[in-house]
Amino acid sequence: MEPLDFSGGTVFSERGRLYTASLCPGKRIYGERLTAVRGTEYREWDPRRSKLSAYLHCGGKEFPFKKDGKVLYLGASSGTTASHVADICPEGKVFCVEFAQRMFRDLVGTCETRPNMMPILGDATKPEEYSMFVDSADVVYQDVAQKRQADIVCNNMDAFGAEFGMVAVKARSEDVVAPPEKVFAASEDRIRERGFQILDARPIEPYEKSHEMIVFRRRA
Repeated sequence: MEPLDFSGGTVFSERGRLYTASLCPGKRIYGERLTAVRGTEYREWDPRRSKLSAYLHCGGKEFPFKKDGKVLYLGASSGTTASHVADICPEGKVFCVEFAQRMFRDLVGTCETRPNMMPILGDATKPEEYSMFVDSADVVYQDVAQKRQADIVCNNMDAFGAEFGMVAVKARSEDVVAPPEKVFAASEDRIRERGFQILDARPIEPYEKSHEMIVFRRRA
């Protein structure tokens, strides 16, 4: 296993596949492959099941997560990607916000296996609803399929004082007929208008069609 240089030793690569060091050895979240190397268990990070992994497979190198970081994860679903973020931030906290009750039930089960994950049933468009659970965040990571995705992530960054943001923009959720490139450009422009600096923006095909990952930070 070779750590990715820009990941701070939290994401590993072997033969073109990505891995995270499991925070809870022996436990699978979504049927992922487990492998042990010199006493450490690693979980394969499937880019077809995780947009964050897809971003890294597509050449992304902006990685604001730290071992002791606080991450606000919007649209956590059942916790597939969030569980890898929990591996990446073993000394930190991952606040997992999910709106759909059925997915939230699965998310609760995932969080039970990782002590640094907190499930929160809430609406990402209303950060005031879960402000009693989240004192602050270093990074806001967002994967929600609805309109105004750029404003939603920026509103949460402002609400919790986050320095970094990542948003997986789904073009068809913003506009079903507009060219994805136009939707992506509009999202990037809106993030800049809100006072943030774009660090990276790249499509994550072939893993996710009509999606772009945007990484940004608060301007100094």
